[in-house]
Formats: sequence, C-alpha cells, structure tokens
Amino acid sequence: MSEQAKLHQNSQTLSLSFESSLIQSCMRLADPDELVLDYTRAMMGFLLFNPAPRSVLMIGLGGGALHKYIHKHLPETDLTTVEINPGVIELRQDFCIPPDDERSRIVCADGAAFLAKPTHQFDVILVDGFTGDGIPDALCSPGFYRRVKAALAPQGVMVANVQADTEQTRDIMKRVGRVFDGGTLSFESDEGGNDIVLAASQDALNAAAQAFEPRWDALPEPHKVTLAAASTRLQRALLKSLRPS
Repeated sequence: MSEQAKLHQNSQTLSLSFESSLIQSCMRLADPDELVLDYTRAMMGFLLFNPAPRSVLMIGLGGGALHKYIHKHLPETDLTTVEINPGVIELRQDFCIPPDDERSRIVCADGAAFLAKPTHQFDVILVDGFTGDGIPDALCSPGFYRRVKAALAPQGVMVANVQADTEQTRDIMKRVGRVFDGGTLSFESDEGGNDIVLAASQDALNAAAQAFEPRWDALPEPHKVTLAAASTRLQRALLKSLRPS
C-alpha cells in the first residue's frame, strides 16, 4: 500500500512528507526550480563527471526538485523519473513539475522492477527513494545495485541519497563497494541527516579527482551556484578515493 503524501505550506515554501514528520522535499514558492535542500544540490555533483549526460534515470520523484532542475538546466538530456506512489505523482502540479514531453517523463512503477528491464543504458542514475521509514529494502539490496550497474553506460555514475550514520548506510557502502569494485565514495550534506553515495568506475573517480579544478571552471554558472556549498566536500571525498586504476 502506498503511503499518503502530505503537503505543508507557509508563506515561502511548500514541503512534502509521508507518515513521519521528516521533510522529503521542499520548494520555494518564489522560485519553484531552485534546489532548496542541500542534499539535492549535492546530488548534482555528477556534473563533475559528466556535465552534459545524454540520459538520466531517477528513482523517486518526491516533490520533483531534481526532475525540474535537470529539465530546466540540461535541455539536451533525456530524463526518466520512476515513482512507485501514484499519490506523489498526483502532486506534480502543486510542485510546478512540467508535463511530460519528448525528452522527459514520469513513470509510475517500482524502481527496482524498472531496473530489471531498463529501456536503455543511462549515463547517470539518481536513487532517492524513501518512505516514512527510510530506504525500502528493494532499493538498497545487493541485487538492486547490480541492476543499477548493469543499467549504467560504461562511464556512467550512480548517485544515491542515504540517511547519515546508520547501520543501513554502512551496509549500503559495503554493498556498493563490492558491486562497483571499490569505485565508491560518500560525503555528508550540509543539513547533516543525509549522506551522498557516489559510485562509478575507479578510472572515472580518478579522472574527476585529478581534473576537478578545470572541470569546475568549465561548468556553467547556474551549476556552480548549485554546487558551491557541496563542492569542497565532494572534492575532498574524490581525493580520498584516489586509487591505482
């Protein structure tokens, strides 16, 4: 049974939660496309690996913050967002999520099942699927991460939002590390409740660490603004992840 999505609005923001009081997504009414929560800005760190991905798959819609940002700022990217809860999708107009078009779509489906038969390989896969109780087992099992890796293009990147400093997160890091042959890193979001887990080939991690500054300089200004707060944490994690390839 799908959890009931709840809206909370004040004079400045519209937020989404489930059965718990934890805020899952937040939109600034004056700027619906802005990434308000730090963890969403940090997840855009994949731009340091691929600033213009051909295709992005996102598991978990929430209030659509990442969907909207990618739709607006990566106009050449084909975007598929998979959301299991139809009640969340029904709120797309409340959160100013653009209608489906030729290059972007929201699919009501189980993300794990979707990955079992992906439509094609993706340059980036974003995993941000939460219930009121946390990350469902189906979205953090070893088999799930194997399907993620199989659905990624050869130089593809997975970015996952997880809860900070939990036994589940420690297990997730071990699973991702095994599936991606050690090509993984994590760094905290500013809010403190989330970790961002990033996985790719070791070659891709090494290249991003060694060429961080020129890649940063080449980013369009909107992305620099988005990533400004998270960039130092990401660079530090990349340097720590350096290994012989």
